[in-house]
Amino acid sequence: MANLYYAERGTALALGATVEIGGEEARHAVRVSRLRVGERILLGDGDGTIGEGVVVRADRDRFAVELDDLRREPEASPRLTLVQALAKGDRDERAVEQATEFGVDRVLPWQASRSVSRWEGSGAAEKAAKGVAKWSRIAREASKQSLRSRVPEVGFPVTVEELRIAAADPERAVIALHPRGERTLSEWSARFSADAGRASDARLPSEILLVVGPEGGFGDAELDALEAAGAEILVLGTTVLRTSSAGPAGLAVLNVALGRW
Repeated sequence: MANLYYAERGTALALGATVEIGGEEARHAVRVSRLRVGERILLGDGDGTIGEGVVVRADRDRFAVELDDLRREPEASPRLTLVQALAKGDRDERAVEQATEFGVDRVLPWQASRSVSRWEGSGAAEKAAKGVAKWSRIAREASKQSLRSRVPEVGFPVTVEELRIAAADPERAVIALHPRGERTLSEWSARFSADAGRASDARLPSEILLVVGPEGGFGDAELDALEAAGAEILVLGTTVLRTSSAGPAGLAVLNVALGRW
């Protein structure tokens, strides 16, 4: 199977075009992956288009590929968003990586009240910018590994108030994964399965936001605020997963219910 590389954002991919790639993407491809002239590769724009073609030039810092095949994949609907609480070590980063492999469309960092890792205090804006940039790089690399046509968007940190607003929006569904829930995510999402016939009372939302807490879980006030705004408090099963695996596991359940898997 051909390797996937991404062009810079905004690069137009067209059938028959010769596209030149530079920067870190090219340096890694040529120096580390040993990309050579004559190899067939995939080239994506990260926004739904993937081309396939032959490498016609490969220098130390640049390569060029002539595209002889092109396909465009539509945006997924509903959009699946992971709201991932900041966590210690690299657990939140592992969640971003796996969620990308599992097909998440957007990732939003969330500094929960019980988050050990903090993007606040002195230099908060710089910390947040660096954190978002790092999560974006992780999502991009995981997208390449997964041969995804779209690289998930990584947004800036959201607040509980912003999540409450989303939960009150009838066009969106906000789900908080927490042991306090009395229903499972699979039970809730079964209404959207093909077997359910897409009943009129189970109209698909435009976006499903899956909210995962940090190692210490949600604070009671956070959970109460989300529930009062209309969020669903659900469980995955009888066991409690780590913050690094709960989001990807939830995405797997939704992928099955929505017929993506």
